[in-house]
This record gives sequence, C-alpha cells and structure tokens, in this order.
Amino acid sequence: MNKITVKQIAFLFMVSALFFTSCDGKRIFEKNIEIPETGWKTDNILKFDVDIKDPSSPTNFFVNVRNADGYPYQNLYLFIKTKFPNGKMSNDTLDCILSDEKGKWLGSGMGDIYDNQILFKRNVRFPVAGTYSFEIQHGMRADIVPLIMDVGLRIAKAE
Repeated sequence: MNKITVKQIAFLFMVSALFFTSCDGKRIFEKNIEIPETGWKTDNILKFDVDIKDPSSPTNFFVNVRNADGYPYQNLYLFIKTKFPNGKMSNDTLDCILSDEKGKWLGSGMGDIYDNQILFKRNVRFPVAGTYSFEIQHGMRADIVPLIMDVGLRIAKAE
C-alpha cells in the first residue's frame, strides 16, 4: 500500500480550502504562498497586492500559517510591511503562537499538518481605495525556518 506524502496531504488541504472558501461571502482577499521544502529563508519575502475598491467597510486581517508537526518552535515571528496606494508605509511585527506550552499544536490539523488563521488586525478601515502591497518576512533568529509549508494573507469583512 502506498504511503500518503506530505505534498499529497497539502494538496488535499488546498482543494478543501478552495471548496470551503469559495462560498465565503466575507472574504475580500485571500492568498497563500507555498514555502520551499528546504525551509523559509529570511530573504524570501512573500508579497501580496490587494485591490481595495470600497475602503468604507471595516475589515479583519488574518495571517494563514500551515506548519508540519516537526516544526521546532512554539511560535513564528513575522514582519509585515504595508505600502498604501498614497505611498505611506507601515511596519508591524506579529507573534504567531502555533502551539501551547506543552507542545500541543493549536491549529486545525489532519495527520501531521496544522493550519492556523491568526488575527492580525481587527475592524480596520482602509484609508483610501487602491492597491495595497503587503510583504511578509519571517523574523526568527534562524536564517532558515524549517517545516513552514504555506503562509498567506486573508482580509475579510468585519462583523
């Protein structure tokens, strides 16, 4: 009997996520970027361009993180740079807690893969319409962070 590989499980997650999120009326933007199997290097900056047409609605920002069971840390520090359509910039740091103090993974999981959707900002209104650029870079002490499989950005209408 064939063993199911990590890539096959990740593919199943992506197909499931696509199926379940395609009916998501709150989503304004969502994109995940696959991290190479060799690890996430510090200089591998993930870029997301988001076109905002209606800046008047309050939104929630989330960071999606998919990690494998052997991820060696409890958390993942991220540096998030935002460039506004008017040229202004903002920089944030987000501490993504991926496991509790006892090492139990916090995300939803299947097999040895865990998905986390971490709230980054709540009830934020975009100041102007236009294209916003987001850059996400890991801020861990190691130059290469292993077993992070995907990282993404989700922007959804606030309730």
